[in-house]
Amino acid sequence: MAKNYKVLWAKAAEEDLKSIIEYICVDSPSAARDSLKKIKAKSSNLCSFPQRGRVVPELKDHGILQYRELIIPPWRVIYRISEEQVYVLLVIDSRRNVEDVLLERLVRKK
Repeated sequence: MAKNYKVLWAKAAEEDLKSIIEYICVDSPSAARDSLKKIKAKSSNLCSFPQRGRVVPELKDHGILQYRELIIPPWRVIYRISEEQVYVLLVIDSRRNVEDVLLERLVRKK
């Protein structure tokens, strides 16, 4: 029997998602609603198959292998698996550089 994981969203990831949906909503509330449903549904599937996402390539190049991502065009949902939990850490536009986003967040936290 497959192990079930609990999917938890970090506050930063929730804020990312909220910003994305608000931005889309300006032009199309229905597209925003559809995007929200799509992102939430696909990320909730991580409870059964958390390994299905790939290791984040930009981080893999630096030997950092604990972060994985789901590609939900045009977004990237970045997460890590810990014991029986999956932590969704950020949701970004796939055209952005993950290294730049992480650097921004680390510098902003100080």
